[in-house]
Amino acid sequence: MTEQSTAAPAPAGMNRDARRAGISAFAGTTLEWFDFYIYGSAAALVFGKVFFAGAPAAIGTLAAFATFWVGFLARPLGGLVFGHFGDKYGRKSALVVTLTMMGVATVAIGLLPGYAQIGVLAPILLVVLRMVQGIAVGGEWGGAVLIATEYAPPGKKLLYGAFAQQGSPVGNLLATLAFFAVAQLPNDAFTSWGWRVPFLVSAVLMIVGLFIRLRMGETPEMARLLEQKKDSGLPAKIVVTRYPWLVVLGTCACVAGVALTYVKSTFVLSWATKGDAPLFDRSTFLAIVALALAVQVLGQPFGAILGSRINLKRAVMWMLLPEIVFLPLLFALVQTGSFWWATAGMVLATVPHAMYYAVIAGVLSSAFPTEVRYTGISLSYQLCATVFSGTAPFVCQLLLTTTGSIWSVVGLGVFYVVITLAAVVPLLRRIAAAESNQTAAAPEPVGR
Repeated sequence: MTEQSTAAPAPAGMNRDARRAGISAFAGTTLEWFDFYIYGSAAALVFGKVFFAGAPAAIGTLAAFATFWVGFLARPLGGLVFGHFGDKYGRKSALVVTLTMMGVATVAIGLLPGYAQIGVLAPILLVVLRMVQGIAVGGEWGGAVLIATEYAPPGKKLLYGAFAQQGSPVGNLLATLAFFAVAQLPNDAFTSWGWRVPFLVSAVLMIVGLFIRLRMGETPEMARLLEQKKDSGLPAKIVVTRYPWLVVLGTCACVAGVALTYVKSTFVLSWATKGDAPLFDRSTFLAIVALALAVQVLGQPFGAILGSRINLKRAVMWMLLPEIVFLPLLFALVQTGSFWWATAGMVLATVPHAMYYAVIAGVLSSAFPTEVRYTGISLSYQLCATVFSGTAPFVCQLLLTTTGSIWSVVGLGVFYVVITLAAVVPLLRRIAAAESNQTAAAPEPVGR
């Protein structure tokens, strides 16, 4: 795969639109991921008590993580529904709807009475609202990536795709800081109303996000396709029948970049702060997570820079292989009970897969043609979210509960890295082969 560094410079107006598109993608995904991640923090810290009162602590945590997974189960549906509309009628309109859905569902969770007030109806409504969140974020990611990459100047898809990817760590950081703030409250206040504040703040963020998104135009590639008024058929059917192996490779290629985040920010948060002898108190470990996320925000873009400057396959190896060493080190350092050693472990285990996460958007957007790209990349990413990411906290907790050893969880994390490497290398080969055989209308190269 070769970077088109010799391409003619883009006009100033085109570069301005591309920057605006990148900022719009970043802002939108930041708001969406903030909403999605605050649920994970709440599930780790308080949902077991609020919505599953009366159950043993470990069972309540498992139940809370199960509702967390529901959002991931719904994400492929969101990817298919909004991928269809985004491929048929444009990226912008689909993204406006996803942002509105996410904001409304998140505020509703913040207003939802607990089990003590309305009984079993409370967890049922929680599951329904989590499903709405999942559908919304399932449709959001693919559209945001395409807003950035389809506006990108020649040879810059990998870098502009990183704009959309940057919204994930920033949203996660903001969610962690929000819970860090309310975690300073006394336990009774935090459990009764404090945890609700980050969810209610989403109403303001939704308005800001809609203002930004409504000012953005349709992407040039999609606008040309709409002008042709060409009916290419049902996007989901085309993707499944013509590109099934690309979907499989794309799904597995996302695993380390996505699932490891939930091992660290959701499961480890619960593991380190609960049990008969917790390693850290709630506020202290939230501060550790926040510091690691701040490093991720700064370090993640370097993955896209590295992938644009050297052979992308080699860059991917440099990003992922260190994770096999740093993941075991993370758990060992957290077990010391030292704030700074635990922070070092979280940072070391975050940077490699975060840098890899920066490039995956550009890689996936180059794998599918324009007319089914929204559906193709959404289905790949969201299937990964359902099968691997959403199950990660639950499976980690289940392994810990059944084996009694944290090293079973470490083994799962390393397995995620192996799956990713086994998929991304052949995916890059297929994209490079397609680029060499297709005409100038083929998807643009993403890395050197």
